Amino acid sequence: MPTGNVGKFALAIFMILALLAACDSNTGKPPEAKPQPKGPELLTGRSAFQKVYIAARGWARDAEPFRIESTATSDGNGQDGKWAVWRASFGSPALRSVKPYIWSGSATADAPSRGVSPGTEDTYNPNNASTQVFDVAFLKVDSDQALATAQKHGGDKILEKDPTTIVNYVCDWNHNTNELVWYVIYGANRESAKLTVAVNASTGEFIRVEK
Repeated sequence: MPTGNVGKFALAIFMILALLAACDSNTGKPPEAKPQPKGPELLTGRSAFQKVYIAARGWARDAEPFRIESTATSDGNGQDGKWAVWRASFGSPALRSVKPYIWSGSATADAPSRGVSPGTEDTYNPNNASTQVFDVAFLKVDSDQALATAQKHGGDKILEKDPTTIVNYVCDWNHNTNELVWYVIYGANRESAKLTVAVNASTGEFIRVEK
């Protein structure tokens, strides 16, 4: 065989062996796992509040809350005292402004983005009873504990009769009785609720059934 042909033959053999080696190395690699979508993070009201409180104090050093409330999503039903979205509203006498903050751990497309996000700032009137701020030291009872109390005062019967009922939560200051109150709401809102139970947010004691 002529010398030139020998060189070409050797080069061809080398290329074939290189291709075979590459194929062997590729087949030996395990397929890369696709990243799994992150599921929802469900928190109790007090746990979610602690996350947004830090952000609110960054907005105004004297910011204090006047309302904490759950937001229903398809991630859960609230029957464990937890939701994937919570909203806390704050007032600042120094800035004469109110501002809500939202914590989201939701995986749904129409929910707020994960983490803490601020809402729109508005004018604050300290004489408005519906925006009366409270000291966070009064918030000793969490939403799941308030639920446990509410269950003993009619809530268990509501869920037994209709297990699909969602349970929402609102916490604010009652200026008439001068106490912080959790409202455990069996339904989408207080207006259409099947039952609303008021629970003292400092002691966990039952206050009254509102409906």
